Amino acid sequence: MSVVSPNSPTEQDLAAVAENAERAVNHITDARADIARIIFGQETVVEQTLVTILAGGHGLLVGVPGLAKTKLVETLGTVLGLDARRIQFTPDLMPSDILGAEVMEQSSDGSRSFRFIPGPVFSQLLMADEINRASPRTQSALLQAMQEYHVTVAGNPHDLPRPFHVLATQNPLEQEGTYPLPEAQLDRFLMQIDVHYPDLEAERRILLETTGAEQAKARTAMTAEELMEYQQLVRRMPVGESVVEAILKLVRSARPQEGAAASDVTNLIAWGPGPRASQALMLTVRARALVDGRLAPSVDDVLALAEPILQHRMALTFAARADGHTVRDVISRVKEKIA
Repeated sequence: MSVVSPNSPTEQDLAAVAENAERAVNHITDARADIARIIFGQETVVEQTLVTILAGGHGLLVGVPGLAKTKLVETLGTVLGLDARRIQFTPDLMPSDILGAEVMEQSSDGSRSFRFIPGPVFSQLLMADEINRASPRTQSALLQAMQEYHVTVAGNPHDLPRPFHVLATQNPLEQEGTYPLPEAQLDRFLMQIDVHYPDLEAERRILLETTGAEQAKARTAMTAEELMEYQQLVRRMPVGESVVEAILKLVRSARPQEGAAASDVTNLIAWGPGPRASQALMLTVRARALVDGRLAPSVDDVLALAEPILQHRMALTFAARADGHTVRDVISRVKEKIA
Protein backbone atom coordinates (compact mmCIF):
# COMPACT_ATOMS: atom_id res chain seq x y z
CA MET A 1 0.00 0.00 0.00
CA SER A 2 1.44 3.35 -0.99
CA VAL A 3 1.41 5.97 1.73
CA VAL A 4 0.66 9.65 1.24
CA SER A 5 1.96 12.18 3.73
CA PRO A 6 3.00 15.81 3.35
CA ASN A 7 6.09 15.06 5.44
CA SER A 8 7.15 11.79 3.72
CA PRO A 9 7.64 9.86 6.98
CA THR A 10 10.70 7.67 7.39
CA GLU A 11 10.74 4.28 9.08
CA GLN A 12 11.92 5.96 12.29
CA ASP A 13 8.99 8.39 12.11
CA LEU A 14 6.53 5.54 11.63
CA ALA A 15 8.08 3.64 14.54
CA ALA A 16 7.71 6.71 16.76
CA VAL A 17 4.09 7.11 15.67
CA ALA A 18 3.41 3.47 16.52
CA GLU A 19 5.00 3.82 19.96
CA ASN A 20 3.10 6.99 20.79
CA ALA A 21 -0.12 5.56 19.39
CA GLU A 22 0.02 2.62 21.81
CA ARG A 23 0.09 4.98 24.78
CA ALA A 24 -2.62 7.14 23.24
CA VAL A 25 -4.88 4.15 22.66
CA ASN A 26 -4.60 3.16 26.31
CA HIS A 27 -5.65 6.62 27.47
CA ILE A 28 -8.44 6.84 24.90
CA THR A 29 -9.74 3.42 25.97
CA ASP A 30 -9.80 4.57 29.59
CA ALA A 31 -11.61 7.77 28.56
CA ARG A 32 -14.29 5.84 26.66
CA ALA A 33 -14.78 3.50 29.62
CA ASP A 34 -15.23 6.45 32.00
CA ILE A 35 -17.70 8.12 29.65
CA ALA A 36 -19.64 4.86 29.29
CA ARG A 37 -20.23 4.82 33.06
CA ILE A 38 -22.09 8.15 32.73
CA ILE A 39 -23.61 8.12 29.23
CA PHE A 40 -25.63 5.05 28.24
CA GLY A 41 -26.63 3.86 24.78
CA GLN A 42 -24.86 6.57 22.76
CA GLU A 43 -21.71 4.73 21.69
CA THR A 44 -21.65 6.21 18.18
CA VAL A 45 -22.18 9.73 19.53
CA VAL A 46 -19.36 9.30 22.07
CA GLU A 47 -17.02 7.94 19.39
CA GLN A 48 -17.74 10.78 16.97
CA THR A 49 -17.32 13.39 19.70
CA LEU A 50 -13.94 11.95 20.71
CA VAL A 51 -12.91 11.85 17.05
CA THR A 52 -13.87 15.52 16.70
CA ILE A 53 -11.72 16.57 19.65
CA LEU A 54 -8.75 14.36 18.72
CA ALA A 55 -8.88 15.88 15.24
CA GLY A 56 -8.67 19.33 16.85
CA GLY A 57 -12.10 20.53 15.75
CA HIS A 58 -15.49 21.65 16.99
CA GLY A 59 -18.67 19.56 17.11
CA LEU A 60 -22.37 20.30 16.69
CA LEU A 61 -24.62 17.91 18.64
CA VAL A 62 -28.14 17.88 17.19
CA GLY A 63 -31.09 16.22 18.91
CA VAL A 64 -34.29 16.80 20.83
CA PRO A 65 -34.06 17.86 24.51
CA GLY A 66 -33.37 15.21 27.14
CA LEU A 67 -30.89 13.00 25.26
CA ALA A 68 -27.91 13.79 27.53
CA LYS A 69 -26.15 16.12 25.09
CA THR A 70 -25.23 18.58 27.84
CA LYS A 71 -24.28 15.75 30.19
CA LEU A 72 -21.96 14.32 27.56
CA VAL A 73 -20.09 17.61 27.15
CA GLU A 74 -19.76 18.03 30.92
CA THR A 75 -18.41 14.49 31.21
CA LEU A 76 -15.92 15.04 28.39
CA GLY A 77 -14.53 18.11 30.11
CA THR A 78 -13.75 16.09 33.23
CA VAL A 79 -12.49 12.96 31.47
CA LEU A 80 -10.16 14.85 29.12
CA GLY A 81 -8.84 17.14 31.86
CA LEU A 82 -10.06 20.34 30.18
CA ASP A 83 -11.15 23.63 31.72
CA ALA A 84 -14.80 23.49 30.65
CA ARG A 85 -17.38 26.26 30.78
CA ARG A 86 -21.01 26.39 29.72
CA ILE A 87 -23.08 29.12 28.08
CA GLN A 88 -26.85 28.79 27.91
CA PHE A 89 -27.84 30.49 24.67
CA THR A 90 -31.07 32.47 24.92
CA PRO A 91 -32.71 35.11 22.67
CA ASP A 92 -31.49 37.95 24.92
CA LEU A 93 -27.84 36.76 25.10
CA MET A 94 -25.38 39.42 23.86
CA PRO A 95 -21.95 38.93 22.21
CA SER A 96 -20.24 40.53 25.22
CA ASP A 97 -21.77 37.82 27.43
CA ILE A 98 -19.62 35.35 25.48
CA LEU A 99 -16.45 37.25 24.63
CA GLY A 100 -16.13 39.59 27.61
CA ALA A 101 -15.94 43.39 27.73
CA GLU A 102 -13.75 46.30 28.67
CA VAL A 103 -14.66 48.23 31.82
CA MET A 104 -13.32 51.55 33.00
CA GLU A 105 -11.49 51.57 36.32
CA GLN A 106 -10.34 54.52 38.39
CA SER A 107 -7.15 54.17 40.41
CA SER A 108 -6.40 55.79 43.74
CA ASP A 109 -4.63 58.72 42.05
CA GLY A 110 -7.72 59.50 40.02
CA SER A 111 -6.44 58.20 36.67
CA ARG A 112 -8.76 56.07 34.60
CA SER A 113 -8.03 53.14 32.33
CA PHE A 114 -9.84 50.28 30.64
CA ARG A 115 -9.46 46.70 31.81
CA PHE A 116 -10.58 43.68 29.82
CA ILE A 117 -12.72 41.15 31.68
CA PRO A 118 -12.62 37.82 29.80
CA GLY A 119 -15.89 36.07 29.05
CA PRO A 120 -16.61 32.33 29.26
CA VAL A 121 -15.18 31.78 25.77
CA PHE A 122 -11.75 31.83 27.45
CA SER A 123 -11.83 28.14 28.28
CA GLN A 124 -10.48 24.92 26.80
CA LEU A 125 -13.87 23.30 26.23
CA LEU A 126 -16.80 25.62 25.65
CA MET A 127 -20.30 24.18 25.80
CA ALA A 128 -22.61 26.33 23.69
CA ASP A 129 -25.89 24.95 24.95
CA GLU A 130 -28.84 25.30 22.56
CA ILE A 131 -26.81 27.57 20.29
CA ASN A 132 -29.66 28.05 17.84
CA ARG A 133 -31.84 29.76 20.45
CA ALA A 134 -29.68 32.90 20.32
CA SER A 135 -29.97 35.59 17.64
CA PRO A 136 -27.67 35.48 14.58
CA ARG A 137 -25.76 38.48 15.98
CA THR A 138 -24.87 36.53 19.11
CA GLN A 139 -24.11 33.34 17.19
CA SER A 140 -21.58 35.27 15.09
CA ALA A 141 -19.58 36.09 18.25
CA LEU A 142 -18.08 32.60 18.02
CA LEU A 143 -17.01 32.80 14.37
CA GLN A 144 -13.57 34.34 14.96
CA ALA A 145 -12.91 32.25 18.06
CA MET A 146 -13.66 28.96 16.30
CA GLN A 147 -11.55 29.76 13.24
CA GLU A 148 -8.65 31.90 14.47
CA TYR A 149 -8.46 30.92 18.18
CA HIS A 150 -8.52 34.52 19.37
CA VAL A 151 -11.14 37.21 19.79
CA THR A 152 -11.01 40.94 19.14
CA VAL A 153 -12.59 43.30 21.65
CA ALA A 154 -12.33 47.09 21.23
CA GLY A 155 -9.73 46.55 18.51
CA ASN A 156 -7.43 44.44 20.70
CA PRO A 157 -6.83 40.74 19.99
CA HIS A 158 -6.95 38.29 22.91
CA ASP A 159 -5.61 34.75 22.48
CA LEU A 160 -7.71 31.83 23.67
CA PRO A 161 -6.34 28.95 25.79
CA ARG A 162 -5.12 25.87 23.96
CA PRO A 163 -6.53 23.46 23.27
CA PHE A 164 -9.79 25.22 22.45
CA HIS A 165 -12.90 23.33 21.40
CA VAL A 166 -16.53 24.29 21.03
CA LEU A 167 -19.14 21.58 21.48
CA ALA A 168 -22.48 23.14 20.68
CA THR A 169 -25.86 21.54 21.24
CA GLN A 170 -28.77 22.31 18.96
CA ASN A 171 -32.44 21.45 19.01
CA PRO A 172 -34.07 20.51 15.72
CA LEU A 173 -34.89 23.60 13.68
CA GLU A 174 -38.57 22.71 13.56
CA GLN A 175 -38.90 23.49 17.26
CA GLU A 176 -40.27 26.83 18.37
CA GLY A 177 -37.91 29.72 19.13
CA THR A 178 -34.87 28.62 17.12
CA TYR A 179 -32.69 30.46 14.60
CA PRO A 180 -30.91 28.52 11.83
CA LEU A 181 -27.13 28.81 12.01
CA PRO A 182 -25.60 30.55 8.95
CA GLU A 183 -23.66 28.40 6.50
CA ALA A 184 -20.37 30.11 7.37
CA GLN A 185 -20.72 29.06 11.00
CA LEU A 186 -21.92 25.54 10.21
CA ASP A 187 -18.80 25.03 8.09
CA ARG A 188 -16.63 25.80 11.12
CA PHE A 189 -18.01 22.73 12.89
CA LEU A 190 -15.88 19.74 11.99
CA MET A 191 -18.81 17.35 12.39
CA GLN A 192 -22.54 17.44 12.90
CA ILE A 193 -23.28 14.64 15.34
CA ASP A 194 -26.90 13.49 15.38
CA VAL A 195 -28.09 12.28 18.78
CA HIS A 196 -30.94 9.78 18.55
CA TYR A 197 -33.21 8.17 21.12
CA PRO A 198 -31.60 5.32 23.12
CA ASP A 199 -32.64 1.74 22.51
CA LEU A 200 -34.76 -0.22 24.99
CA GLU A 201 -31.93 -1.75 27.01
CA ALA A 202 -30.04 1.55 27.23
CA GLU A 203 -33.15 3.37 28.42
CA ARG A 204 -33.78 0.65 30.99
CA ARG A 205 -30.25 1.17 32.32
CA ILE A 206 -30.82 4.95 32.39
CA LEU A 207 -33.91 4.43 34.54
CA LEU A 208 -32.16 2.15 37.00
CA GLU A 209 -28.82 3.94 37.36
CA THR A 210 -29.77 7.63 37.26
CA THR A 211 -32.72 7.72 39.64
CA GLY A 212 -31.10 6.23 42.73
CA ALA A 213 -29.48 7.86 45.74
CA GLU A 214 -25.97 7.61 44.25
CA GLN A 215 -24.83 8.30 40.71
CA ALA A 216 -21.56 7.60 38.95
CA LYS A 217 -19.14 10.52 38.63
CA ALA A 218 -16.67 11.13 35.83
CA ARG A 219 -12.95 10.70 36.43
CA THR A 220 -9.99 12.29 34.67
CA ALA A 221 -8.35 9.95 32.16
CA MET A 222 -5.78 12.32 30.62
CA THR A 223 -4.47 15.86 30.88
CA ALA A 224 -4.89 18.74 28.44
CA GLU A 225 -1.19 18.49 27.56
CA GLU A 226 -1.55 14.80 26.72
CA LEU A 227 -4.62 15.56 24.60
CA MET A 228 -2.65 18.12 22.59
CA GLU A 229 0.11 15.56 22.12
CA TYR A 230 -2.41 13.05 20.73
CA GLN A 231 -3.85 15.71 18.43
CA GLN A 232 -0.38 16.16 16.93
CA LEU A 233 -0.05 12.38 16.70
CA VAL A 234 -3.23 12.24 14.58
CA ARG A 235 -1.64 14.63 12.07
CA ARG A 236 1.46 12.41 11.83
CA MET A 237 -0.41 9.18 11.09
CA PRO A 238 0.16 7.81 7.58
CA VAL A 239 -2.69 7.76 5.07
CA GLY A 240 -2.96 5.32 2.17
CA GLU A 241 -3.44 6.47 -1.42
CA SER A 242 -6.77 4.64 -1.60
CA VAL A 243 -8.08 6.65 1.37
CA VAL A 244 -7.01 9.95 -0.19
CA GLU A 245 -8.71 9.05 -3.47
CA ALA A 246 -11.88 7.99 -1.61
CA ILE A 247 -12.00 11.34 0.22
CA LEU A 248 -11.56 13.32 -2.99
CA LYS A 249 -14.13 11.27 -4.89
CA LEU A 250 -16.66 11.48 -2.06
CA VAL A 251 -16.42 15.25 -1.57
CA ARG A 252 -16.32 16.11 -5.26
CA SER A 253 -19.29 13.84 -5.97
CA ALA A 254 -21.34 15.79 -3.40
CA ARG A 255 -21.10 19.05 -5.38
CA PRO A 256 -23.47 20.29 -8.10
CA GLN A 257 -22.11 19.66 -11.57
CA GLU A 258 -23.06 20.76 -15.06
CA GLY A 259 -22.87 19.31 -18.54
CA ALA A 260 -21.56 15.80 -19.07
CA ALA A 261 -20.38 15.56 -15.45
CA ALA A 262 -23.91 15.98 -14.09
CA SER A 263 -25.79 12.92 -12.81
CA ASP A 264 -29.06 12.01 -11.17
CA VAL A 265 -27.46 12.69 -7.78
CA THR A 266 -25.63 15.94 -8.49
CA ASN A 267 -28.72 17.44 -10.10
CA LEU A 268 -30.36 17.28 -6.67
CA ILE A 269 -27.64 19.39 -4.99
CA ALA A 270 -27.93 23.18 -4.78
CA TRP A 271 -24.50 23.72 -3.20
CA GLY A 272 -22.00 21.27 -1.81
CA PRO A 273 -18.97 20.91 0.46
CA GLY A 274 -15.77 22.86 -0.17
CA PRO A 275 -12.14 21.86 0.44
CA ARG A 276 -12.66 22.28 4.19
CA ALA A 277 -14.76 19.10 4.08
CA SER A 278 -11.84 17.23 2.49
CA GLN A 279 -9.54 18.53 5.21
CA ALA A 280 -12.04 17.49 7.87
CA LEU A 281 -12.24 13.96 6.48
CA MET A 282 -8.45 13.71 6.24
CA LEU A 283 -8.14 14.48 9.95
CA THR A 284 -11.16 12.60 11.27
CA VAL A 285 -10.43 9.30 9.52
CA ARG A 286 -7.01 9.30 11.21
CA ALA A 287 -8.56 10.14 14.57
CA ARG A 288 -11.17 7.39 14.15
CA ALA A 289 -8.45 4.88 13.39
CA LEU A 290 -6.61 5.92 16.56
CA VAL A 291 -9.80 5.63 18.65
CA ASP A 292 -10.26 2.10 17.28
CA GLY A 293 -6.64 1.20 18.05
CA ARG A 294 -5.38 1.22 14.43
CA LEU A 295 -2.29 2.96 13.09
CA ALA A 296 -3.73 3.97 9.72
CA PRO A 297 -7.24 4.76 8.42
CA SER A 298 -9.13 2.80 5.79
CA VAL A 299 -11.84 3.52 3.22
CA ASP A 300 -14.36 2.20 5.75
CA ASP A 301 -13.49 5.17 7.98
CA VAL A 302 -14.28 7.53 5.10
CA LEU A 303 -17.67 5.91 4.57
CA ALA A 304 -18.46 5.91 8.31
CA LEU A 305 -17.72 9.63 8.66
CA ALA A 306 -19.23 10.80 5.36
CA GLU A 307 -22.60 11.78 6.83
CA PRO A 308 -21.43 13.72 9.93
CA ILE A 309 -18.82 15.56 7.83
CA LEU A 310 -20.97 16.40 4.79
CA GLN A 311 -24.57 16.79 5.94
CA HIS A 312 -24.20 20.33 7.30
CA ARG A 313 -22.04 21.43 4.36
CA MET A 314 -24.52 20.90 1.54
CA ALA A 315 -28.09 21.73 0.57
CA LEU A 316 -30.58 20.34 -1.93
CA THR A 317 -32.43 22.18 -4.65
CA PHE A 318 -36.03 23.23 -4.11
CA ALA A 319 -37.18 20.65 -6.64
CA ALA A 320 -35.28 17.87 -4.83
CA ARG A 321 -36.83 18.81 -1.49
CA ALA A 322 -40.27 19.02 -3.08
CA ASP A 323 -39.82 15.47 -4.38
CA GLY A 324 -39.06 14.23 -0.86
CA HIS A 325 -35.29 13.82 -1.13
CA THR A 326 -33.14 14.47 1.94
CA VAL A 327 -29.46 15.31 2.40
CA ARG A 328 -28.87 11.97 4.10
CA ASP A 329 -30.39 10.10 1.14
CA VAL A 330 -28.15 11.96 -1.27
CA ILE A 331 -25.05 11.25 0.83
CA SER A 332 -25.98 7.54 0.89
CA ARG A 333 -26.17 7.52 -2.89
CA VAL A 334 -22.80 9.29 -3.12
CA LYS A 335 -21.27 6.74 -0.75
CA GLU A 336 -22.41 3.92 -3.03
CA LYS A 337 -20.01 5.22 -5.67
CA ILE A 338 -17.12 4.92 -3.21
CA ALA A 339 -18.10 1.53 -1.85
